[in-house]
Amino acid sequence: MIRIDALWLATAPIDMRMGTERLLARVVQVFGSAQAHHGYLFANARGNRMKLLLHDGFGMWCAARRLNQGGFEWPRAVAPIWPPHSR
Repeated sequence: MIRIDALWLATAPIDMRMGTERLLARVVQVFGSAQAHHGYLFANARGNRMKLLLHDGFGMWCAARRLNQGGFEWPRAVAPIWPPHSR
């Protein structure tokens, strides 16, 4: 069984032609490295395709899913609020 301790969602859409190496490069660009037992979810702009990049502690797994109808509900990127509003 593959253990997943944390799951990260990419809010920006990706090109679904990206393979394991390019997805890993995106993770490293954002986080500095891929953590063991963490999963990274990516979706396309239409929201009907999803890829999961998973570090199992030994190597990387890449799984893909396509919906024939409908789409995934995906969060949109929002600008971070910092520093927090003071009252």
